[in-house]
Amino acid sequence: MVLFLVVLVVAIVLGIIGVAVEGMLYLLSIGVLLLLAGVAYLAVRSALRSRRRSAR
Repeated sequence: MVLFLVVLVVAIVLGIIGVAVEGMLYLLSIGVLLLLAGVAYLAVRSALRSRRRSAR
């Protein structure tokens, strides 16, 4: 969970910098990609946990 939160904070910071500083829209795109990767990581992790619990 800590990894997800760190990736989320980094994505938000890069997104803000990408929007605020002119000519650095690539930072915004990196932030969005990090956000999507973090959400995908959280979804996979929760799916694996739910599958493991239902097998008991």
